[in-house]
Amino acid sequence: MIKHEDIIRKIQERLSTLSKSERKVAEAILADPKTTIHSSIAKLAARAEVSEPTVNRFCRSLIGSGFPDFKVSLAQSLATGTPYVNLNVEPDDAPGAVTAKIFEAAKNNLTRAQDILPESLISRAVDVLAQARRIEFYGLGASGPVAKDAHHKFFRLNMPVVAYTDILVQRMAAAGAHSGDAIVIISYTGRTLPLIETARVAREAGATVIGITNPSSPLTEHCSIVLPIEETEDTDIYTPMSSRIVYLTLIDALATGVLLKRGPEFNAHLKKLKQSVQDTRLPKIEKK
Repeated sequence: MIKHEDIIRKIQERLSTLSKSERKVAEAILADPKTTIHSSIAKLAARAEVSEPTVNRFCRSLIGSGFPDFKVSLAQSLATGTPYVNLNVEPDDAPGAVTAKIFEAAKNNLTRAQDILPESLISRAVDVLAQARRIEFYGLGASGPVAKDAHHKFFRLNMPVVAYTDILVQRMAAAGAHSGDAIVIISYTGRTLPLIETARVAREAGATVIGITNPSSPLTEHCSIVLPIEETEDTDIYTPMSSRIVYLTLIDALATGVLLKRGPEFNAHLKKLKQSVQDTRLPKIEKK
């Protein structure tokens, strides 16, 4: 039997692999887990519009026993504060509900990402980036701005850094990479064909390829290091929202890790950069 605190997360992770009828059960549970705890199997089956055997089959596939034991596990899962309920935006959500869902999803995804990101991989990635001859960040679509933000953070570290968001430029840059170069590919799904092919080209050219992506995606096959960020949003209609915060936060962590590798003497360089933009700002007005 799986751990109680993993029940809701496991349901979320298995959604795409469930049969149509079992997915209905999963979605009914995720939509209102508290009601499920107090429901009979007949009521849950009616709410999900499936048969009672389907509910039992779903429970057995998840925890190895039937609906009564499943309810106990679900109750304990909620009692431990497991927050991974259905936070996807629905068409009939009011603006206040949308705001609450997006903020809550951002907090939950940050916590979840921190839990599954191995410190050893973070350390390896920081070491590679700190020693790199050149760093390139690649992203397409919603990942493009994340790559641009990475460039904004890393160029301050006094090392050659670029960000490419054009497919053809990425492909040419990857082909021209050398040993000692670090190429960071950012992809929410890890299934974007041009990025997968670009990763392969960069790896064959001798670069170290760091993938920030879904750990079960095809992109990982061509990465030297994978920093896993699981898919938690339905992006068939909406652009990734809360997951983008996770990617930006991870970029901040990597940049700060590289900065610390530079040592305290590097602070003078950062202070010089800060001072260079002071004249572009109005002075602060003291509140009386």
